[in-house]
Amino acid sequence: MDTTDLVLAIIHHLLVFSLAGIIGAEFVLIRGDLPAATLRRLVGIDRHYGIIAMLIIIVGVSRVIYGLKGWEFYVYNWVFWAKMAAFAIVGLLSNIPTVRFISWNRQAVGNSAFAVPAAELASVKTYVRAEAFVFLTIPVFAAAMARGYGY
Repeated sequence: MDTTDLVLAIIHHLLVFSLAGIIGAEFVLIRGDLPAATLRRLVGIDRHYGIIAMLIIIVGVSRVIYGLKGWEFYVYNWVFWAKMAAFAIVGLLSNIPTVRFISWNRQAVGNSAFAVPAAELASVKTYVRAEAFVFLTIPVFAAAMARGYGY
């Protein structure tokens, strides 16, 4: 069981760090104008965002079920639920950028002169900044939870 807990923790942390990298990549790529190649890249990166987020959920649930602390530690821990709420908020905030990236990419494919509307780009930047800010609370909650807070 120790090995299972360790492996799940390692995978979980690697996935979370990967998601942080993806949010950072999106943050960097949405600066300035968005040529068609950048839009295609954003759509691909955002697809990986969704895949990694789903894997985080699967591995996280596995940690709750098979981890050393037992499911009771998590279910009755308000810090755990704050962490889950932060993750859910990040996921909800990512919906608008995802829809916009796909829409912009489709328009760019159909029209070589397409330019991302400035207001929409500004809106997406705001959502990605908000995602990044809320995402930063997740390791804070995780560190507190790992030290027994909230139980």
